[in-house]
Amino acid sequence: MEKRNVILKKNIISESGLRGMRELAKRYPKAKIYFHQDLDGVTTALGMKNYLEQNGIKVVDAEVIQYGAREFAVKKLDAQGDTMPVLVDFAHGKPMFVIHTDHHDTQAGVEPGTATNFRPSRSNVETISKVVSPKEIFPADDVELITMVDSADYLKYNVTPDQVMNYIFKLDKDEDLKKNKRALGLMVNKILLAYKNKPNFMERIVLNSQPSLLSILNTIKQDAKEQGFASTEDMVKNQELYIKDMERYAKRKVENGVITQYGGGYAGRPGSYDRFVPYKLYPDADFLVIGWPLGMVQASCNPFKQDRALKGINLGEVKDEVLSKWESQLKDRKVKLSTIKWVSESDSSFGEQSAGFTFKDLLAIYGEEFKKMVDGEEVLEDVREALDEPFDTLTEEQKQLLDSITISVWDIIDANSGGHKCITNISGLNYIGRGSRPPQNKYKSREHEQEDSPSVKFIKMLMNEFTKILQRKIKEENGQ
Repeated sequence: MEKRNVILKKNIISESGLRGMRELAKRYPKAKIYFHQDLDGVTTALGMKNYLEQNGIKVVDAEVIQYGAREFAVKKLDAQGDTMPVLVDFAHGKPMFVIHTDHHDTQAGVEPGTATNFRPSRSNVETISKVVSPKEIFPADDVELITMVDSADYLKYNVTPDQVMNYIFKLDKDEDLKKNKRALGLMVNKILLAYKNKPNFMERIVLNSQPSLLSILNTIKQDAKEQGFASTEDMVKNQELYIKDMERYAKRKVENGVITQYGGGYAGRPGSYDRFVPYKLYPDADFLVIGWPLGMVQASCNPFKQDRALKGINLGEVKDEVLSKWESQLKDRKVKLSTIKWVSESDSSFGEQSAGFTFKDLLAIYGEEFKKMVDGEEVLEDVREALDEPFDTLTEEQKQLLDSITISVWDIIDANSGGHKCITNISGLNYIGRGSRPPQNKYKSREHEQEDSPSVKFIKMLMNEFTKILQRKIKEENGQ
């Protein structure tokens, strides 16, 4: 069957204000909020819940959405019903969402007609609480703390890794109220992240809390007690063990101001993992470049170092420089649409109620126009029908049709990558080396995570190039 390439045109929408709220309130009596799995995501969802209820829309459900295959595993919600699907603090839109608000540099996959608020800022809750809502939703001190956490702006407040990683709050009578409240807020964030992968934990926090860090803490405590989660004392011990393990972690090197690390070590003990452990172990490092086997390279600045080199650097620009080395190869390399659908629907949580990777997702994320096809509109309709069904229900003929349409690896990476000035990621790497979907019923596969797989090899190449460029820039900054 003839190969057909897709011409890509990424949708990026940037505007201020949440348009059409009055009309939406007339149309939808209820709403469900999908939110990112961190403190800003939870608090933005709480802020949006408050804002919607100000406008007479009752929030009846909530669900975490994560980047990668998990974003296609979320439960689908038909916007034609009486419950409005709302997305907050997430850079990848989906066609089913009626409202989408986010604060990242770029957004992809947003359909025309969606009520949006895309405002680059340090946190999304800051926008919801102070800009979208006619009155402030969260206390000002809470917004400041959430913003500090989400942007890792710790240096400004003289916050140390130990403070960020602390599980237990103790009132310090020698410190002022604001510093004590900051310590309490950091502890809330730490416990929230420790429990975040518990089933429906974050959803319960959103549905049962009021918009304040204190209310969130009380809800967490009650929920942890009812669900029998690990105690904070046990998690303190587990974190200490994790730090000792990472002191001798073999898949890491530290040279010329850059920590380069593959994977995050063993994190099976409750509460053990913390992303700031490398900076605790190597406080003099300027940057961390870490590769994850699921298909991502992430680079970040040391947010705790006072005299960090390259203070004006934009890691997003470095990311572009890294990728440019392989631009021609990545543009020439194609991934079959069947593989994209298979990988997108490969998360273990994917089920009958999941949204899946649909024809609208193809248009919204990877492009609006197809190159002219010899078979015309009839084939296009067949593609639509195939994409709108779960991958594991497709016939071999439908899979072969999707085999005939390809998208470049360059455009896949471009659509899935992004971040902020001081933290950025290269994502979508899990598609590399998976040029063919599995035949017949071989649906799930983790071969791409093996050390010798093409995607892992490329992840390590990107890590090394990112490190090399940062080290070169550090030397230039120091006049070497």
